Amino acid sequence: MPTPGAPIAVFKRVVISDRLIFVSGHLPLDQQGQVIMGKLGDTINVADGAAAARQCGIGILGSLKSELGSLNRIGRVLKTTGMVNSTADFTEHPSVINGCSELFRDLWGPEFGLGARAAVGMSSLPRGACVEIEMVLELK
Repeated sequence: MPTPGAPIAVFKRVVISDRLIFVSGHLPLDQQGQVIMGKLGDTINVADGAAAARQCGIGILGSLKSELGSLNRIGRVLKTTGMVNSTADFTEHPSVINGCSELFRDLWGPEFGLGARAAVGMSSLPRGACVEIEMVLELK
């Protein structure tokens, strides 16, 4: 799990309020820490987009572990919002965001690892990223 670096803007990666954990949008990073860029429907395919979404999930897990000390404090996923940098005619947004959702499902099972979800298209994302994912989780 990666150790989060400094945010690229003015925000907190994780905010806790009572039992709710709000996770800011995370971009996909490759093994060298570089943003995975591209536009679905043009320069990147669905499988590579899903792999990038999984990398967002891994980054989110790193931020959660850094903030909470242990992932064992997480009770469940409540909401995932996935933003896909895509062409106007691209329609496979859910398949792309599945890359992250499947990671959390595999980690905590379908009852606790899956929650409500949105997968939407965007004309651009920060740093040219192909996806960005934010989440809301609940503490045990």
